[in-house]
Amino acid sequence: MKISSMSKKLRKPAIVANWKMNKTISDALQFVDECRKMFKEISVDRVDVVLSPPYTAIKAVSDAIGNDNIAVAAQNLYWEEKGAFTGEVSASMLADSGCKFVIIGHSERRHQFGETDEGINKKIRSAIHGNLSPIFCVGETLQQREHDETFKVIRDQVEKGLDGLSEEAVSTLLIAYEPVWAIGTGKNATPEQAEEVHGFIRSILRETYGRSVSETVRILYGGSVTPENVSNLIKEHNIDGALVGGASLKADSFVKIVAGTFDILK
Repeated sequence: MKISSMSKKLRKPAIVANWKMNKTISDALQFVDECRKMFKEISVDRVDVVLSPPYTAIKAVSDAIGNDNIAVAAQNLYWEEKGAFTGEVSASMLADSGCKFVIIGHSERRHQFGETDEGINKKIRSAIHGNLSPIFCVGETLQQREHDETFKVIRDQVEKGLDGLSEEAVSTLLIAYEPVWAIGTGKNATPEQAEEVHGFIRSILRETYGRSVSETVRILYGGSVTPENVSNLIKEHNIDGALVGGASLKADSFVKIVAGTFDILK
């Protein structure tokens, strides 16, 4: 179900760079420097730009962006505040390092590291409690899509991930739809395919939390986003930005993706 174009304009577009396990601190700082120079030529204040470096570079990137209109996200967190959890990082640690956002439930975490919907729910709760905005990822595999299970999978992931959360809590997060079959494959959901799922996610939010929350929450698309396809994706009513993987590793392509959102702001 499509929402009005007026409602869409109330949701500020967000472009999130997920660097995954890439970039040393020096690489990250070079990227930030290049981006800042190019951003001077475009009005990035109209878009929420978020960089998600590896843990090792979060503080350096946060310090480097200063007061620029760029935010920092972590790629994961653990739901406990502190304790004997070797190798884990808490919400308060991330906030202390300069993070405003945190990616939770990315398909690589689900499929390569065995994360469950229940664990993802705990992480979302912990992030919100720690004043971080979750970027909550959902999406189906190719096999699930081919077996017409897309909507069942998406409903299960959304409902279990947000289980027990209040309207106020849900309104603080972003949701990223990332069809697993399109991540890093060069394949891409068509704008119509992506819009169908984004609209379905928004309908789930409306059923549970009401129209106000459903029209406030931003839903991003993630899956082989490029400078060439971003504009057509974001023109769709329910697509409010992008979670960008490979194309976010080079400053010029990432800046082009940010600039590609401007068509919907005219």
